Amino acid sequence: MYCRISDDRAGQGLGVKRQEEDARSYAKSRGWEVVDVYVDNDISAYSGRRRPGYERLLGDLQDGRINAVVAWHPDRLHRSPLELERFIQVVEVTRAKIGTVRAGEYDLSTPSGRMAARIVGAVARGESEHKSDRIRRKHEELAAAGQGRGGGTRPFGFQSDRLTVDPGEAELVREAARRILAGETIRAVCADWTARGVQTVTGSAWTPHVLKRLLISGRIAGLREHRGQIVAKAVWSAIITETEHRQLRAILNDPRRRTNGGVNARSYLLSGFVRCARCRARMVARPRQDGCRRYVCAKGPGFVGCGGAFIIAKPLEDLVVSMVLEALRSPEFARAQDAAVPSVSSDELAGSAAAIEAKLTELAEDWAEDRISRSEWLAARRAIEARLADATRSLARTPSPSARLGDDPEALQDQWKKLHLDGKRAVLAEVVDHVVVGPGRRGLNRFDESRVKVVWLV
Repeated sequence: MYCRISDDRAGQGLGVKRQEEDARSYAKSRGWEVVDVYVDNDISAYSGRRRPGYERLLGDLQDGRINAVVAWHPDRLHRSPLELERFIQVVEVTRAKIGTVRAGEYDLSTPSGRMAARIVGAVARGESEHKSDRIRRKHEELAAAGQGRGGGTRPFGFQSDRLTVDPGEAELVREAARRILAGETIRAVCADWTARGVQTVTGSAWTPHVLKRLLISGRIAGLREHRGQIVAKAVWSAIITETEHRQLRAILNDPRRRTNGGVNARSYLLSGFVRCARCRARMVARPRQDGCRRYVCAKGPGFVGCGGAFIIAKPLEDLVVSMVLEALRSPEFARAQDAAVPSVSSDELAGSAAAIEAKLTELAEDWAEDRISRSEWLAARRAIEARLADATRSLARTPSPSARLGDDPEALQDQWKKLHLDGKRAVLAEVVDHVVVGPGRRGLNRFDESRVKVVWLV
């Protein structure tokens, strides 16, 4: 007996159980012995997905283990003419009997029987295609109206109706967005959430892939996506702003973004910040043989340094952190930061990117309506896509006011030790351009603060 149902959203297999009951009655009425039951639950025969139960059925037919097949209806077996032809070839060789609860017995050993099966198969295929087209159009209408598709696991940040924002989860989404916009990595946020016991809606631990998919989704910005494109304002409320959404997409989809770091990236706070005073080369993280962390001006293959300076990492990092926290508490420094705010805000850049995307849509419509030629469309598209790429890069580099970690110096002073390494580096990146380390003094066996100079961004 073969039982299949295309869509089992509840996951209870009730549809295949009913098919099995009817098929057993059919087999019993003909005196056939039931050898096995082959089941493909929640798998469409139209989609082309592999059906393990069906493949096992074919194998057992070819091996002679079974000599008859019962299905509830012919379309449970096939909705693809190609699959039907393969099945007919197997049955022609094995002379197996085919019975269906709803359509009676199929004699595939005769031309008329095979023709009847092919007609039924063609009708089933046509019904599937019409159904698929209706579903596609329905989803397009829902998307254009900003409505959700419904069904499936509820989205993180929303309650089970998929419309009402869940306050607790929404705050976690905003926290993750702020941290990524401030320079932290997705991996760091996932590690922190795991330590705090924050789980996905299915009760699993967060992974970088899952968190990235959440943060770049239009849903959390109150936007409706369809086939990867934003098509409308959604009927549900937004958790983050559209500007933050665009910035997150620009940052997280940047191919130059490093997605995994080595041991140095995980343990050296000033990696990438420290430069040699003699040659201005970046000093690299290189521990001593006893494990003591150091920053070294390295020379040799693959390095451009002079090899004339090194410094112990811990006291250097402590010094720079104390200088940064002290600077952030300074009114003069705050005024200098305010004066250095970019002339173009992140909201303006996001609006510009949206206008450019609208221009691309308008261009595609012009080509579709034959108002321009294909060559004109291609030439214009390249220019517009280049402008969009520039706007996206600028948006990724522009700090979001809500994400700046250094805006509350007193709170930052208390929270510093709790911050993940990426969060600390993000604070440094807001105010420090680089740190210059001079050569050590011969005979001096203690940390020398005079060797260190912080070059501020403002």
